[in-house]
Amino acid sequence: MRYWLMKSEPDEFSIHDLERVGTEPWTGVRNYQARNFMRDGMKPGDRILFYHSNTKVPGVAGIAEVASTAYPDPTQFDPRSDYHDPKATREEPRWMMVDVSFVEKFDDVVSLEEIKSIADELDEFALVRRGNRLSVMPVAERHYKRILALKPKSKRSKR
Repeated sequence: MRYWLMKSEPDEFSIHDLERVGTEPWTGVRNYQARNFMRDGMKPGDRILFYHSNTKVPGVAGIAEVASTAYPDPTQFDPRSDYHDPKATREEPRWMMVDVSFVEKFDDVVSLEEIKSIADELDEFALVRRGNRLSVMPVAERHYKRILALKPKSKRSKR
């Protein structure tokens, strides 16, 4: 099993939304490195730190799971989509995605501030590196476990 962090703006799609729908296609990733992580690295069953970004208190809001292997993101083909890519074709798609399933919602986020406070324990963790803007990134198992140790007790869990 591998571990990942995936960012989402809660106004667009939050851990609460994922809990409600159960499983959701992770569309709209338009960064080649993030796409490559989904395409080449993610496997069903991998765990995800679900991160709320661009909000008053950014941080890890819960846990999700990779629910599918990567497949072409259909928004790249839709001219009405904000994520349309006119250079993508069905024969040669440029953008990939995975399905993501709900596992657990935290009672409160593990804030970026809290995560940065243990940055010395999280060497090589991309989230705490200056200038990192990736929406999908790998997480070492020891970093995943250390961040989970910061979470408040959860009242709701699928597993």
